[in-house]
Amino acid sequence: MSNRLEDLEIYTLSETFADEIWFIVATWDYFTKDTVGKQLTRAADSISANIAEGFGRYHYKENKNFCYFSRGSLIETKSWIKKSYTRNLITEDQYQTLISKLETVHIKLNAYIKFIGKMSND
Repeated sequence: MSNRLEDLEIYTLSETFADEIWFIVATWDYFTKDTVGKQLTRAADSISANIAEGFGRYHYKENKNFCYFSRGSLIETKSWIKKSYTRNLITEDQYQTLISKLETVHIKLNAYIKFIGKMSND
């Protein structure tokens, strides 16, 4: 396993995803940003933030726990994206694209959690 967080694919994918959310929310009006926007942005940012915090712990069990927090944030992000679509804040194309990217992050996060579990058994 690399010693650099930036070499971790799940981290860079989740960072890129969070940036995409940020730039969408930045275009919304004040009320929308202040309500749904802040929640959505925080949840999306939390995915990569928890991966980073776990990576920095250098203990497999702690790393895995932070990845579980990350997965919780991922599911929360999915919920806010759904609300954003239902409330006509994003288009159907944006919704489908974001959900598809989030599903990819979810699959790779689960694989990373499984990998960490194998490392802790060594």
